[in-house]
Amino acid sequence: MSIKEQLTADMKEAMKSHDKDRLSVIRFVRGAIRQAEIDGGHKELSDEDVIGVISKEVKMRKDSIEEFKKGGREDLVAKTQAEIDVLMPYLPAQLSEDEIRALVKEAVEKTGASTSKDMGKVMGMLMPKVKGRADGKLVNTIFRSMLQG
Repeated sequence: MSIKEQLTADMKEAMKSHDKDRLSVIRFVRGAIRQAEIDGGHKELSDEDVIGVISKEVKMRKDSIEEFKKGGREDLVAKTQAEIDVLMPYLPAQLSEDEIRALVKEAVEKTGASTSKDMGKVMGMLMPKVKGRADGKLVNTIFRSMLQG
């Protein structure tokens, strides 16, 4: 079953169980997927592309949580975290920080990166491996700390 089919099945289940919050998030992400298909010339998205859309939605919500915390809006933090919790099962298993560190180290060694100017080469090699499985901001932070340390 594709991720889109799973989203449709879960949407129907949320309708039947009257889970309005979950239904709302699933509908929103299905809309984002549909918009990506329209933007791409009405072509059907692959599971990998769908994971990219869902990852983008999760990242936007994580960024929002940071802003809500700065503004002292704990109610919105909890609501947004609940939305992330609905979306995470549709993404591949997330890499641990140690796994990311090992991948960054391998990429740094392969590219011979020695300064932050080499970040493009390293990220170009890393991102296809971690797409949907790790936050790019975390990968970036680990890369920078590895060059300093």
